[in-house]
Amino acid sequence: MKTSDFDYLLPPGLIAQTPIEPRDSSKLLVLNRATGVIEHRRFHDILEYLRAGDAMVFNDSRVIPARFKGTRAGSGGKVEILLLRRQAPDLWEALVKPARRLQPGAVVEIDPAIKAEIKEVGEKGMRVISFSDESALAKAGEVPLPPYIHEPLANPERYQTVYARLTGSVAAPTAGLHFTPALLDQIRQKGVTCLFTTLHVGLDTFRPVTEDDPRDHVIYREYGTVEKLVADELNRARREGRRIICVGTTSVRLLEQAALASKTGEIEPFEGWVDLFILPGHRFRLVDAMVTNFHLPRSTLLMLVTAFGGKKLIAEAYREAIEKKYRFYSFGDAMLIL
Repeated sequence: MKTSDFDYLLPPGLIAQTPIEPRDSSKLLVLNRATGVIEHRRFHDILEYLRAGDAMVFNDSRVIPARFKGTRAGSGGKVEILLLRRQAPDLWEALVKPARRLQPGAVVEIDPAIKAEIKEVGEKGMRVISFSDESALAKAGEVPLPPYIHEPLANPERYQTVYARLTGSVAAPTAGLHFTPALLDQIRQKGVTCLFTTLHVGLDTFRPVTEDDPRDHVIYREYGTVEKLVADELNRARREGRRIICVGTTSVRLLEQAALASKTGEIEPFEGWVDLFILPGHRFRLVDAMVTNFHLPRSTLLMLVTAFGGKKLIAEAYREAIEKKYRFYSFGDAMLIL
């Protein structure tokens, strides 16, 4: 296995710079793993592929505005903080400028209500920081869009899923951006159970694998939770032979991590770090189908999708998506893998 196995050429014009409206009008490529058939639909057509009894799993993490500007207490020097991921319930890993002047014990005043304290120096110049009041962060920061998006976002809520609830992500679980409240209602009316888990997404989502052998890559861990009611419903679905459909690679990783952590044959409630790197050869324990966007070359997300759909089928799906000018990445179109 080589990282170059997960490379492809994408015309820059196919990188979506703005979200499409309404959310569920994006394109949907449907890939059937059993038959190899590829269909081209609109996202709201996903209803035709769902059936009563399905359990659909969403990630309800909410993106925080992760870029902050402030001043250093005492000197008044300007400081910029970019949160990378949550390290613990009250600690964050972040990039700071100017890093050299911000050593443990330094305090950054973001506004009168929020102070950030440098706790320690992390790897590669990162800082571990804590905030005096996390509840006020939403109003104090800016949403850091992925580096391949160059257009400003007029409405920051458009980078949130409509069901986002628990703050903690610094990047959106983008497969969920296609759902509208009306579509969710229609899904429930069809007899599909909607289950909500939480995995706080870090910026490692956008970091390409640089090692020649992807097995040498260390994936950043992210904090996740599967509550007991959700675990119980997933176990019922498995016992009754009902499909479990994950919305997004984040939900897939969380459920597969929880399954690996369970000491019994059934999934148990889970809360903790998720550092599972899913590569081809992985045996999926819970996931029967998934909704996902189109991912960057050489990314851990493309590797996960390839593990689920198979190299040949995923490569063919991406070729067709490029040929038919699908929109790629965070604000792009979606794929349903059955």
